[in-house]
Amino acid sequence: MNAGDLGWWGVAIAILGGAIRVSTPYLFVSLAETLTEKSGRVNLGLEGTLLMGAMSGYGVSYLSGSPWLGLAAAAAAGTLFGLLHAMVCNLPRVNDVAVGIALFIFGNGLAFFLGKPFVQPQAPRLPTFDLGSFSSVPAVRAALDVSPLFFAGIGCALLMRWALVNTRWGLIVRAVGDNSLAARAAGYPVNLTRTLATAAGGALTGIAGAFLSLSYPGTWAEGLSSGQGLMAVTLVIFARWKPVNCVWVSLLFGGASALGPALQIVGVSGYYYLIGAAPYVLTLGLLIASSSRRQQLAGAPGELSINR
Repeated sequence: MNAGDLGWWGVAIAILGGAIRVSTPYLFVSLAETLTEKSGRVNLGLEGTLLMGAMSGYGVSYLSGSPWLGLAAAAAAGTLFGLLHAMVCNLPRVNDVAVGIALFIFGNGLAFFLGKPFVQPQAPRLPTFDLGSFSSVPAVRAALDVSPLFFAGIGCALLMRWALVNTRWGLIVRAVGDNSLAARAAGYPVNLTRTLATAAGGALTGIAGAFLSLSYPGTWAEGLSSGQGLMAVTLVIFARWKPVNCVWVSLLFGGASALGPALQIVGVSGYYYLIGAAPYVLTLGLLIASSSRRQQLAGAPGELSINR
């Protein structure tokens, strides 16, 4: 029995499996931007960081034969890009948005240049959990073939929520993000706090990139990220800067991305490219819905530009 034999149940199963797979990089990138913005800084360069993580992870996995070393390399590459963004933004009269756009372009170009030797070779991929082993239906087993990074992302969301609310570090990050002058007067290191938050966000984004190249779709090529780094800003606004909400928002975007391939199961293919635009239409809709006076400031750190 295949997915087509299940009819519309096959569509639901395909959307479920696609939502889990596609949501994983969204989850890590949105958590990265949440942490960065909680410290009062916007990072629009996550798309470049995402691609650098994907390229670094794939290259190291291919050269070393270990996807876990590739994952570590991706996190390290993301951390370096986060530190670069932070150090430039710490300079006087430097605009976060302009720096982010510059690093977005730089990261894209550098990843494509350094990654040319890895376009054709096949690197070892990250293992998965076969949660559908109870079923004899291949479609169910494929849908429940889940990467451990999905569960790691949920764990990161819960840990980040706890840390921001219950630790001194979380208090400092929120204080710096809400009012840097008051935080500085209280003796908190504003630039150091933002640097560490941005670097940690870069590491999470690098891990998201490693998922793209080492898990799903599991290859290295240009256009691999499909704008997921840029959409992270929208996800964070819709999640109201709450880490746990990033899980549900990421699953929503993952399900929207999986809608087109899932409908092909029952023969709905005439509007494939239009349906494939669902995540971008959803992004536009959420931006519009979040731009009202009543909604836009809910949960936003005071130091972000939308509050000024």
